[in-house]
Amino acid sequence: MSTLALDDGDLSLDRTRAPNKLVITMLAMLGTAMQALDMTVVNVALPHMEASLNATHDQIAWALTSYIVAAAITMPATGWMASRFGRTRLFVISMAGFTIVSLFCGIAQTLPQMVIFRLLQGVFAASLTPLGQAIMLDTHTREEIGRAMSIWGMGVMASPLIGPTLGGYLTEEFSWRWCFYINLPMGLITVLGALAFIPETARIPDRKFDWFGFGFLGLMLACLQLILDRGAQNGWFQAAEIKVEAALALFALYMFVVHSATAKQPFLDPAMLRDRTFALSLIITASVGMLMLGPMVLGPLLLQTELNYPVVTAGLVLAPRGLGTILAMLVYGRIANRIDQRLLVGMGLILTALSMYLMSLWPIAVTKDYIIMAGVAQGAGMGLTFGPITVLAFATLPVRLRTEATGFSSLIRSTGGSLGISMGVYKLTELMQINHARLGAHLTPFRHIHGAVGGNAATALTMLNLDLTHQAGMVAFVNVFRIWAIVSLAFVPVLFFMRVGQHASDTAATMAH
Repeated sequence: MSTLALDDGDLSLDRTRAPNKLVITMLAMLGTAMQALDMTVVNVALPHMEASLNATHDQIAWALTSYIVAAAITMPATGWMASRFGRTRLFVISMAGFTIVSLFCGIAQTLPQMVIFRLLQGVFAASLTPLGQAIMLDTHTREEIGRAMSIWGMGVMASPLIGPTLGGYLTEEFSWRWCFYINLPMGLITVLGALAFIPETARIPDRKFDWFGFGFLGLMLACLQLILDRGAQNGWFQAAEIKVEAALALFALYMFVVHSATAKQPFLDPAMLRDRTFALSLIITASVGMLMLGPMVLGPLLLQTELNYPVVTAGLVLAPRGLGTILAMLVYGRIANRIDQRLLVGMGLILTALSMYLMSLWPIAVTKDYIIMAGVAQGAGMGLTFGPITVLAFATLPVRLRTEATGFSSLIRSTGGSLGISMGVYKLTELMQINHARLGAHLTPFRHIHGAVGGNAATALTMLNLDLTHQAGMVAFVNVFRIWAIVSLAFVPVLFFMRVGQHASDTAATMAH
């Protein structure tokens, strides 16, 4: 049986000063969960925010875009900031800033205020996930890390799935502003707990900041996020805006690569990409973001538009996905010592593909039981993938690169999620139009319109078009699910090229002790 080792060398945190590892684990999970939750809890509240802030549909979308872009640009700087100011200090500052800005988001009265506050919220939130992951890796020994990462992973994976349900409840029962106010008590608890229990790491106060590398990478990420967020509604490369953003993204990427290869102290250390297992893990990490966030956006849309579910009911039906994730993470904590991590990742991707295939078989009158069953399977597949790939990614990576690598890995997962959402929505729209045209080609005036609805051909044509649109939409949804099933399986071969390292012969047996 193949096993996996996690290098347990000279860690940054002094474990002798961290006696209450369970508390540290819960604090790291809570901070990460808040950041992940805020990406989706606001989505269902957008129509209410739109009316309250006197904004159009396109304008209110900037409340999401500003957060995503700001977080994407800031996240890669986590490694430098942690070494410069200290990891715990940065975690506390990020958590406190995120909490305070959440209050301002809740009391915002105009759209410009909301966009600015959401941008600041994204800046503070960017470091929470990579810092939480780095704290987990350095707080726990290799004998403990499997179970600890399964607990931490619940916050990362389950929070985005719970977000729409929680957001729908808060919006319907109270106000959309409570989607932000909910962060205040959790943020306060996390800040106070971090100050009391999480030990500080060593600082490197004289480490220089690579402004050129950061600028080029930030420009590339900003342009990429704008392309993914606005490409579908603007006709992709038919629009001048998208062409300009694509050109700037390619230029910035080229300059960043050249600069990183020649600079003495580049913004991101290329050494982490020379670790084959870590580099290949980024591909799986991107797939996790893509396959988690893409269906998470289209799922509520399907239930509300094609199946006519109320927003709260749709959230409740989709909530069991989070339960599937939690159960899978708990199971992973128990079996990591018996099975090769790569095999676990493969099982997770195959289970995800199976759930997508089941969703592609849904009829237009699909029942709630089938929706819940597929959702649990999907959540379990993602949960079973996330834990092992996180441990596997850092198994052979030098300790000094952990914080920087966790930031980069989180960035890749976030970018994969944006890609999954954008491509899913684009393909859905395209297939709706294609299916409508194909189904309409089989209709004839004599068979389907003549004599219908009391001889009123115009009324019959309107009703027929509504039914045709409904059918075309359902077919489009299931086709997208089938595409995602294929995509999920397409990432499995990557696992065959990953290695567990020369010193990886004896520790998976203790990963989840």
